Amino acid sequence: MSHVFGLVIESLVAVLLLLTIAYCMMLNTRLKRLKADEQSLKATIGELITATEIAERAIGGLKHAVRDVNENLGNEIATATELTDLLRHQLAAGDSVLERLSRIASAARPAPPTMSPAKAIAAAAQAFAERRRVDGLAA
Repeated sequence: MSHVFGLVIESLVAVLLLLTIAYCMMLNTRLKRLKADEQSLKATIGELITATEIAERAIGGLKHAVRDVNENLGNEIATATELTDLLRHQLAAGDSVLERLSRIASAARPAPPTMSPAKAIAAAAQAFAERRRVDGLAA
C-alpha cells in the first residue's frame, strides 16, 4: 500500500508539473506578444516625438509670421489713419470752396423778372420763332 500511495503522490506531482509547464508556455507566448507590442509602442512613441518636434518648429514659425504680420498691419493701419485724416481735411476744404462758389454764383445771377405765366409763354414762343428764322427754317 505504501507503494500505491507513493505512486499516487508522484502521479499527482507529475500532473501538477505538466500543468505548470503548460501555464509557463502560455505565459511565454503572452510575454512574446507583449515584447512585440512594446517594440511597436516604442516606434509609435518615436513617431509622436518626431511629429511633436515638427509641430513645435511650425508653431515657432507661425509665431514669427504673426509678429511680422502684426507689425506690417500696424504700419498699414497708421498710414491708413493718416490718409483718412488728410482726406477728411481735404473734403472739408472742398466743401468750403464749393459753398463759397455757390454763394458767388447765386449773388452774380440777376433776379428773375416777375411776369405772368401767359407773358412767359408768349416770350418763349417769340424766342422760338426768332431762332427758327435765324436758322432759315421758318415759313
